Amino acid sequence: MVDLKKRAQELGLWNMFLAKGHYKEGAGFTNLEYGLICEQFGRSRVASEATNNSAPDTGNMELLAKYGTETQKERWLQPLLKGEIRSCYVMTEPDTASSDATNVQLSIKKDGDSYVLNGQKWWISGAGDPRCKLYIVLGKTNPDNADKYKQQSIILVPTDTPGITVKRMLSVYGYDDAPHGHAHLIFKDVRVPASNIILGESRGFEVMQGRMGPGRIHHAMRSIGAVSALLFHYHYVHITDNT
Repeated sequence: MVDLKKRAQELGLWNMFLAKGHYKEGAGFTNLEYGLICEQFGRSRVASEATNNSAPDTGNMELLAKYGTETQKERWLQPLLKGEIRSCYVMTEPDTASSDATNVQLSIKKDGDSYVLNGQKWWISGAGDPRCKLYIVLGKTNPDNADKYKQQSIILVPTDTPGITVKRMLSVYGYDDAPHGHAHLIFKDVRVPASNIILGESRGFEVMQGRMGPGRIHHAMRSIGAVSALLFHYHYVHITDNT
């Protein structure tokens, strides 16, 4: 993979996901153009990562590029763009239907110049990867706000912050993806600087939607590519066997 990444950078096949007209760091493709590229990525198990276009990093880099401060970008976006580290998006919870992000319950409370996080998250893709250095966490800072879309905030949490426990790695459809797959995380009195908040309190749902929008298209197109490759393989093997 390291060799493939080096070759991809030499060929200019790197960080192709940041849409034209929005990010100075991007390759200049429109979201439509990149969607068609994702279809081709889906035909390969390694192409997305080899070109630094794999989830969840792509969405996380989009989030940082669009909403992050210059300090946040320097610390986290630049290493991600270079492929030096990886990251996770931490939203889903075991005790609530958190596909609706307004339901998340993880607590993010202000304490002086810090925020303190308490709660659980699961199905956190890539959390077991030793290269993962950043959790982008969605939780509630203002649970009593009358506007349910203003209760949430997103905060940047280094993975080595004290108080984070990886309870277990989860299987998907019976497939064990440990140790690099999908984790159940526990946050117990996890303290991070207040400067790690994205856009400020009560902006979490807004930021989340800005992150997830392009990703929904990218995932769908990769899935189409994967199915196309599978069907081609099936028909090739079937025809060859019959011959």
